[in-house]
Amino acid sequence: MAADHRTRSRRHQPRRRAADGGRGGVRNPAYVLDEADVRERCAAYGAAFGPAQVYYAAKALLSRGLLRWINEAGLGLAVYSTGQWQLAMAAGFPPERVVVHGDVDARGAGRVVIESAADIARLTCTRRPRRQKVMLRLLPAQLGFTNAGLPACPSQDRFGVPTAGDELAELVDEVTANPLLELVGLDVYLGSQLAQFGGYEHAITQLIATCASLRRSHGVHIEEINLGGGFAVAHTGRETTLPVDPFAARMRRVLALACDRAAVPRPRLSVTPGRAIVARAGVALYRVLAVRHEQGHQLVAVDGGLSDNPRPALYGARYTAVLVGRASTAGTVPTTVVGRHDETGDVLVRDEPLPDDLRPGDLLAVPGCGAYHFPLASNYDLVGRPPLIAVRDGRARVLVRRETLDDVLRRDED
Repeated sequence: MAADHRTRSRRHQPRRRAADGGRGGVRNPAYVLDEADVRERCAAYGAAFGPAQVYYAAKALLSRGLLRWINEAGLGLAVYSTGQWQLAMAAGFPPERVVVHGDVDARGAGRVVIESAADIARLTCTRRPRRQKVMLRLLPAQLGFTNAGLPACPSQDRFGVPTAGDELAELVDEVTANPLLELVGLDVYLGSQLAQFGGYEHAITQLIATCASLRRSHGVHIEEINLGGGFAVAHTGRETTLPVDPFAARMRRVLALACDRAAVPRPRLSVTPGRAIVARAGVALYRVLAVRHEQGHQLVAVDGGLSDNPRPALYGARYTAVLVGRASTAGTVPTTVVGRHDETGDVLVRDEPLPDDLRPGDLLAVPGCGAYHFPLASNYDLVGRPPLIAVRDGRARVLVRRETLDDVLRRDED
């Protein structure tokens, strides 16, 4: 009888605290970032590849504070929009250490990645004070992925230059004939959450074969090849993290062997980690709004969801959750955590064992939220985006403030 009463009372709890975010003046959702962990990952990748050969992928997460940490580690930066470029320049990031992807007016950047002939025309039409160093984005084939990561979409669905065929030679002809451009490197993107080395090994082999071909046909010396990112990070106990030191050592051996076989000088090997730098450092915090128990399962509604983490809906990404802020001696029960948006895909955590006594007002922490949460957050249902808060040595500071309802509505002009 007591259990039935508990079930009924929780089932009918109103969805309160959605407006103010929680009790005691603490507002949620919020993203919390461990500064020391980010700096540790920057140092690890810098030690494995050399700081100058690591370009942090800005699309994973970006703020002025984070840019300072990346800069102090001596890493480079890969940007994918004019907004990212301008934020980097406003934060004082050295432009010569920036690699630019896409249609971005980024004069003074160290490298620009070319994916098509249209990029050449755009760069040529833009007045630049000096010759621009460029890299070609290649689409290698038959990469041999066997793990459960997310390979890049098929070549027919994205831009880049196939390593086989006439298109590459024609594009190189255009670049080398242009006095404003200097071809210095080759770049690839293989996918995301990739935990095995095989695909990267195949890519190196194809890139070095391309280096040898360009050397013979055009007299071009490729100084650098970039393997991109996509390095797996574990978000749950069932996933795997790609180990950076063994990976770097293996890639250098494969590169040396491929260059020896092709009789070409060894180019610098660079990478573009994003998720691998910041994912594990981030935690998303939510307040519980309502709880329902039935048939050995617990359903929990929280004050965030699809608007601050669309990845479960977009990619089927899986996360865990833990109760924080109070101790519980209750047993655990499979728990699904859903968001506030009343959508079929608004599920943050599925079938995770959580305490059987969760109640409205409790605080849940979802780890592994440092990458692609803050950047993908939206104003769906006119909800303001959460703040980004850095913590270090027991102190917290706001990197990006919470977006208010006034911020959201100010753009709506009658």
